Amino acid sequence: MTAPTNDDRIRTLWVTMAENWAEGDAVRFAANFSQNCDFTTVRGDKPSGRAGIAAGHAALFRTVYRGSTLMARVRDIRYLRDDIATVNAESEITGSDGTVLARTHALAVLEFDAGAKRWNITAFHNMVPLSSVGTPGV
Repeated sequence: MTAPTNDDRIRTLWVTMAENWAEGDAVRFAANFSQNCDFTTVRGDKPSGRAGIAAGHAALFRTVYRGSTLMARVRDIRYLRDDIATVNAESEITGSDGTVLARTHALAVLEFDAGAKRWNITAFHNMVPLSSVGTPGV
């Protein structure tokens, strides 16, 4: 068996986020982000760091996204340095009845934490593409 590559580890991070989402576990979901992550939601809100991400997602998991699942797919990874990467990802959130509730695209900046031997998301900008809400693109 070959050792996982950085690409593998980064893709696994998105799988883990989807699993945490399906469990409705906001704390574990937020643990994929750095303590002081610069996070921008699809509404343009900017929760403060990991704690803000956890609080915001806890509210979502109790309400509009209760029982939902997240399908997350890494589109591409670009290494700026050995320990810094950008990731373009897309997601689809599906309600418990199978209805697609949202489709999003995100640009994330990841940093490798050598002490923890893992990648963390340090910046995340999430957006809903115009095409997914029925508005023609510009």
